[in-house]
Amino acid sequence: MGIGFIGGGNMATALIKGITGGGLYAPSDIFVYDPNEEAMNRLKSELGVQSASSGAEAAKLCDLLVLAVKPQVLETAVAELRDQIDGEKLIISIAAGKTIKEIESYFNKPIRLVRVMPNTAALVQEAMSALTGNTNLREGDLERAKALLEACGRAEIVPETLMDAVTAVSGSSPAFVFLMIEAMADGAVACGMPRAQALTFAAQAVYGSAKLMLETGKHPGELKDMVCSPAGTTIAGVRELEEGGFRGLAMDAVIEAFERSQEMGKQV
Repeated sequence: MGIGFIGGGNMATALIKGITGGGLYAPSDIFVYDPNEEAMNRLKSELGVQSASSGAEAAKLCDLLVLAVKPQVLETAVAELRDQIDGEKLIISIAAGKTIKEIESYFNKPIRLVRVMPNTAALVQEAMSALTGNTNLREGDLERAKALLEACGRAEIVPETLMDAVTAVSGSSPAFVFLMIEAMADGAVACGMPRAQALTFAAQAVYGSAKLMLETGKHPGELKDMVCSPAGTTIAGVRELEEGGFRGLAMDAVIEAFERSQEMGKQV
Protein backbone atom coordinates (compact mmCIF):
# COMPACT_ATOMS: atom_id res chain seq x y z
CA MET A 1 0.00 0.00 0.00
CA GLY A 2 0.97 3.64 -0.26
CA ILE A 3 1.84 6.50 2.02
CA GLY A 4 -0.67 9.23 2.78
CA PHE A 5 -0.04 12.83 3.76
CA ILE A 6 -2.64 14.84 5.61
CA GLY A 7 -1.53 18.37 4.82
CA GLY A 8 0.41 19.60 1.80
CA GLY A 9 2.50 22.42 3.24
CA ASN A 10 6.24 23.00 3.35
CA MET A 11 7.18 20.06 5.57
CA ALA A 12 5.01 17.63 3.62
CA THR A 13 6.53 18.89 0.38
CA ALA A 14 10.06 18.47 1.77
CA LEU A 15 9.36 14.92 2.93
CA ILE A 16 7.76 13.94 -0.36
CA LYS A 17 10.72 15.31 -2.33
CA GLY A 18 13.08 13.35 -0.11
CA ILE A 19 11.30 10.01 -0.24
CA THR A 20 10.66 10.16 -3.99
CA GLY A 21 14.19 11.37 -4.69
CA GLY A 22 15.57 8.55 -2.56
CA GLY A 23 13.40 5.96 -4.28
CA LEU A 24 11.54 4.96 -1.11
CA TYR A 25 8.14 5.52 -2.75
CA ALA A 26 7.05 6.20 -6.29
CA PRO A 27 4.95 9.37 -6.73
CA SER A 28 2.04 7.18 -7.81
CA ASP A 29 2.06 5.54 -4.35
CA ILE A 30 1.81 8.85 -2.47
CA PHE A 31 -1.64 10.24 -1.66
CA VAL A 32 -2.09 13.78 -0.36
CA TYR A 33 -5.10 15.46 1.15
CA ASP A 34 -5.17 19.17 1.88
CA PRO A 35 -8.36 21.25 2.10
CA ASN A 36 -6.46 23.88 0.13
CA GLU A 37 -7.05 22.68 -3.41
CA GLU A 38 -4.30 24.93 -4.74
CA ALA A 39 -1.74 23.21 -2.51
CA MET A 40 -2.84 19.76 -3.71
CA ASN A 41 -2.74 20.79 -7.34
CA ARG A 42 0.75 22.20 -6.86
CA LEU A 43 2.01 18.93 -5.43
CA LYS A 44 0.34 16.94 -8.19
CA SER A 45 1.88 19.16 -10.84
CA GLU A 46 5.37 19.46 -9.34
CA LEU A 47 5.87 16.01 -7.82
CA GLY A 48 3.38 13.76 -9.60
CA VAL A 49 1.62 12.56 -6.43
CA GLN A 50 -1.99 11.45 -6.19
CA SER A 51 -4.68 13.58 -4.59
CA ALA A 52 -7.19 12.22 -2.10
CA SER A 53 -10.69 13.62 -1.80
CA SER A 54 -10.52 13.59 2.01
CA GLY A 55 -8.34 12.65 4.92
CA ALA A 56 -10.47 9.54 5.35
CA GLU A 57 -9.77 8.45 1.76
CA ALA A 58 -6.03 8.95 2.21
CA ALA A 59 -6.14 6.88 5.40
CA LYS A 60 -8.15 4.14 3.71
CA LEU A 61 -5.77 3.86 0.77
CA CYS A 62 -2.52 3.82 2.75
CA ASP A 63 -0.83 1.74 5.44
CA LEU A 64 1.43 4.63 6.45
CA LEU A 65 -0.07 8.02 7.28
CA VAL A 66 1.83 11.25 7.91
CA LEU A 67 -0.03 13.91 9.88
CA ALA A 68 1.55 17.07 8.48
CA VAL A 69 -0.94 19.68 9.64
CA LYS A 70 -0.51 22.59 12.03
CA PRO A 71 -0.87 21.65 15.70
CA GLN A 72 -4.01 23.75 16.18
CA VAL A 73 -5.95 21.78 13.54
CA LEU A 74 -4.59 18.30 14.33
CA GLU A 75 -7.56 17.24 16.44
CA THR A 76 -10.01 18.23 13.69
CA ALA A 77 -7.95 16.44 11.04
CA VAL A 78 -7.84 13.26 13.12
CA ALA A 79 -11.60 13.36 13.72
CA GLU A 80 -12.16 13.21 9.95
CA LEU A 81 -10.10 10.06 9.43
CA ARG A 82 -9.94 8.06 12.65
CA ASP A 83 -12.70 5.64 11.59
CA GLN A 84 -10.33 4.43 8.85
CA ILE A 85 -7.50 3.73 11.29
CA ASP A 86 -6.81 0.25 12.59
CA GLY A 87 -3.86 -1.61 14.04
CA GLU A 88 -2.41 -2.30 10.61
CA LYS A 89 -1.64 1.35 9.91
CA LEU A 90 1.43 3.23 11.09
CA ILE A 91 0.91 6.91 11.91
CA ILE A 92 3.63 9.56 11.92
CA SER A 93 2.88 12.99 13.42
CA ILE A 94 5.06 16.02 12.73
CA ALA A 95 2.74 18.41 14.60
CA ALA A 96 5.03 20.47 16.81
CA GLY A 97 4.42 20.25 20.56
CA LYS A 98 1.78 17.54 20.38
CA THR A 99 2.68 14.73 22.77
CA ILE A 100 2.08 11.05 22.17
CA LYS A 101 -0.53 10.99 24.94
CA GLU A 102 -2.44 13.90 23.44
CA ILE A 103 -2.41 12.50 19.90
CA GLU A 104 -3.56 9.10 21.18
CA SER A 105 -6.48 10.82 22.92
CA TYR A 106 -7.64 12.28 19.59
CA PHE A 107 -7.94 8.77 18.10
CA ASN A 108 -9.50 7.26 21.25
CA LYS A 109 -8.33 3.79 20.18
CA PRO A 110 -5.04 1.86 20.16
CA ILE A 111 -2.78 3.16 17.39
CA ARG A 112 0.80 2.67 16.23
CA LEU A 113 2.24 6.16 16.53
CA VAL A 114 5.59 7.83 15.86
CA ARG A 115 6.04 11.42 16.98
CA VAL A 116 8.57 13.42 14.95
CA MET A 117 10.28 16.79 15.42
CA PRO A 118 11.90 17.91 12.16
CA ASN A 119 13.38 21.33 11.50
CA THR A 120 13.18 23.90 8.75
CA ALA A 121 16.31 22.60 6.98
CA ALA A 122 14.10 19.80 5.64
CA LEU A 123 13.25 22.32 2.90
CA VAL A 124 16.76 21.79 1.49
CA GLN A 125 16.99 18.09 2.45
CA GLU A 126 19.33 18.84 5.39
CA ALA A 127 16.96 18.39 8.34
CA MET A 128 17.90 17.24 11.80
CA SER A 129 14.90 15.24 12.98
CA ALA A 130 14.10 13.37 16.17
CA LEU A 131 11.56 10.60 16.50
CA THR A 132 10.00 8.65 19.31
CA GLY A 133 7.23 6.08 19.40
CA ASN A 134 4.38 4.85 21.56
CA THR A 135 4.12 1.45 23.22
CA ASN A 136 2.02 -0.06 20.42
CA LEU A 137 4.75 0.01 17.80
CA ARG A 138 5.79 -3.21 16.16
CA GLU A 139 9.32 -4.32 15.46
CA GLY A 140 10.72 -2.26 12.60
CA ASP A 141 8.21 0.60 12.86
CA LEU A 142 10.70 3.14 14.24
CA GLU A 143 13.33 2.11 11.72
CA ARG A 144 10.82 2.52 8.90
CA ALA A 145 9.94 6.01 10.06
CA LYS A 146 13.62 6.87 10.52
CA ALA A 147 14.39 5.82 6.95
CA LEU A 148 11.73 8.23 5.68
CA LEU A 149 13.18 11.10 7.68
CA GLU A 150 16.73 10.33 6.60
CA ALA A 151 15.64 10.96 3.03
CA CYS A 152 15.51 14.63 4.13
CA GLY A 153 18.68 14.77 6.23
CA ARG A 154 19.67 13.18 9.52
CA ALA A 155 17.41 11.55 12.10
CA GLU A 156 17.86 10.14 15.60
CA ILE A 157 15.58 8.05 17.80
CA VAL A 158 15.17 9.66 21.25
CA PRO A 159 12.93 9.15 24.30
CA GLU A 160 9.97 11.50 24.37
CA THR A 161 11.39 13.14 27.50
CA LEU A 162 14.07 14.72 25.27
CA MET A 163 11.65 16.26 22.76
CA ASP A 164 11.71 19.68 24.46
CA ALA A 165 15.51 19.63 24.29
CA VAL A 166 15.31 18.65 20.62
CA THR A 167 12.95 21.56 20.01
CA ALA A 168 15.52 23.90 21.52
CA VAL A 169 18.74 22.60 19.99
CA SER A 170 17.53 21.81 16.46
CA GLY A 171 13.98 23.11 16.05
CA SER A 172 14.58 26.66 17.28
CA SER A 173 18.32 26.98 16.68
CA PRO A 174 18.18 27.69 12.92
CA ALA A 175 16.90 31.13 13.92
CA PHE A 176 19.92 31.57 16.20
CA VAL A 177 22.24 30.56 13.37
CA PHE A 178 20.54 32.95 10.93
CA LEU A 179 20.99 35.71 13.47
CA MET A 180 24.70 34.87 13.74
CA ILE A 181 25.12 34.80 9.96
CA GLU A 182 23.42 38.18 9.69
CA ALA A 183 25.69 39.62 12.39
CA MET A 184 28.81 38.20 10.75
CA ALA A 185 27.73 39.70 7.44
CA ASP A 186 27.11 43.06 9.15
CA GLY A 187 30.68 42.93 10.41
CA ALA A 188 31.99 42.24 6.92
CA VAL A 189 29.92 45.12 5.54
CA ALA A 190 31.48 47.37 8.19
CA CYS A 191 34.84 46.24 6.83
CA GLY A 192 33.87 47.31 3.30
CA MET A 193 32.38 44.15 1.73
CA PRO A 194 29.16 44.46 -0.34
CA ARG A 195 26.08 43.13 1.50
CA ALA A 196 25.18 40.28 -0.86
CA GLN A 197 28.76 39.05 -0.97
CA ALA A 198 29.10 39.32 2.81
CA LEU A 199 26.01 37.14 3.32
CA THR A 200 27.34 34.51 0.92
CA PHE A 201 30.73 34.38 2.63
CA ALA A 202 29.19 34.18 6.11
CA ALA A 203 26.60 31.53 5.20
CA GLN A 204 29.07 29.31 3.36
CA ALA A 205 31.54 29.59 6.25
CA VAL A 206 28.87 28.33 8.68
CA TYR A 207 27.71 25.57 6.31
CA GLY A 208 31.23 24.38 5.59
CA SER A 209 32.23 24.45 9.26
CA ALA A 210 29.22 22.33 10.28
CA LYS A 211 29.89 19.87 7.47
CA LEU A 212 33.55 19.60 8.47
CA MET A 213 32.62 18.72 12.05
CA LEU A 214 29.98 16.16 11.04
CA GLU A 215 32.13 14.45 8.43
CA THR A 216 35.36 14.32 10.45
CA GLY A 217 33.70 13.52 13.77
CA LYS A 218 36.14 15.87 15.48
CA HIS A 219 35.11 17.83 18.58
CA PRO A 220 34.32 21.48 17.77
CA GLY A 221 36.96 22.59 20.26
CA GLU A 222 39.62 20.63 18.36
CA LEU A 223 38.53 22.16 15.06
CA LYS A 224 38.55 25.64 16.63
CA ASP A 225 42.12 25.11 17.80
CA MET A 226 43.14 24.08 14.28
CA VAL A 227 42.08 27.52 12.99
CA CYS A 228 43.55 29.55 15.85
CA SER A 229 47.19 30.30 14.94
CA PRO A 230 49.37 31.89 17.65
CA ALA A 231 48.88 35.67 17.74
CA GLY A 232 46.69 35.38 14.65
CA THR A 233 43.44 36.94 13.48
CA THR A 234 41.19 34.07 14.58
CA ILE A 235 42.31 33.92 18.20
CA ALA A 236 41.85 37.70 18.39
CA GLY A 237 38.24 37.26 17.27
CA VAL A 238 37.70 34.32 19.63
CA ARG A 239 38.96 36.42 22.54
CA GLU A 240 36.42 39.13 21.66
CA LEU A 241 33.60 36.57 21.59
CA GLU A 242 34.68 35.13 24.94
CA GLU A 243 34.84 38.57 26.54
CA GLY A 244 31.33 39.27 25.28
CA GLY A 245 29.95 36.07 26.79
CA PHE A 246 29.22 34.40 23.46
CA ARG A 247 29.17 30.84 24.80
CA GLY A 248 26.96 31.74 27.73
CA LEU A 249 24.50 33.57 25.50
CA ALA A 250 24.31 30.62 23.09
CA MET A 251 23.69 28.23 25.97
CA ASP A 252 21.08 30.56 27.48
CA ALA A 253 19.24 30.79 24.14
CA VAL A 254 18.90 27.00 23.95
CA ILE A 255 17.86 26.71 27.61
CA GLU A 256 15.29 29.50 27.20
CA ALA A 257 13.79 27.77 24.16
CA PHE A 258 13.75 24.47 26.08
CA GLU A 259 11.92 26.01 29.04
CA ARG A 260 9.40 27.71 26.76
CA SER A 261 8.74 24.41 25.00
CA GLN A 262 8.06 22.81 28.39
CA GLU A 263 5.66 25.65 29.29
CA MET A 264 3.78 25.27 26.03
CA GLY A 265 3.40 21.54 26.62
CA LYS A 266 1.87 22.17 30.03
CA GLN A 267 -0.62 24.66 28.54
CA VAL A 268 -2.05 22.05 26.19
